[in-house]
Amino acid sequence: MPKAPEKEEFLIDGPAGKLQAMLEIPVGVEQPPRRVAIICHPHPQHQGTMLNKVVHMLARAMNELGIPALRFNFRGVGLSDGSYGEGAGEVEDLLAVTDCVYQRWPDADIWLAGFSFGAIVAAQSANRVGASRLISIAPAVNYLAGLLDNKPAMPWWIIQGDADEVVPVTEVRDWVAANQPGPELTVLPGVDHFFHGQLVQLRELLVSRLVNLKY
Repeated sequence: MPKAPEKEEFLIDGPAGKLQAMLEIPVGVEQPPRRVAIICHPHPQHQGTMLNKVVHMLARAMNELGIPALRFNFRGVGLSDGSYGEGAGEVEDLLAVTDCVYQRWPDADIWLAGFSFGAIVAAQSANRVGASRLISIAPAVNYLAGLLDNKPAMPWWIIQGDADEVVPVTEVRDWVAANQPGPELTVLPGVDHFFHGQLVQLRELLVSRLVNLKY
């Protein structure tokens, strides 16, 4: 059984005050790491936090791949200062978190990942932070479409359940088809928005797909 990652919990200076963050570094990972994953949580006004189960599973998958994973709470969530920023404020939060990572590891590649609302924030920010990869879990593409001034330029992977009761899979398929060349889409049969009973499947999919990437 692999050793638990080394965990650091700290506060980051954000535009609305301090942001609560948790960094998990796999035991034995090279230093400085070649890449770091930053993971964004679901909607702050619908109980979304960095401890969300899908976000946790994203972090576990990254650690299994030998990648440090940083989760954080958007403004107004947990120990983070401020209040809900209507999406625009949360983008600024993510930029501050990314700056913190670059200050510690200036040469690291940034992988951005997000679930639901967090996927929207990550997609909006990906070009601005120079991310090398973007992973979106159940993004509300009908909402996101009006927010993307520029399509993310890096490899972009969307994972979507076909039983999602929040984000209809037909809308995701139609949006991806209309934006080619664009994101790769993987649709998981029988999976709802919160991946109930399918979290292990999600982790295994992420690891098996990403482990063979050539960097």
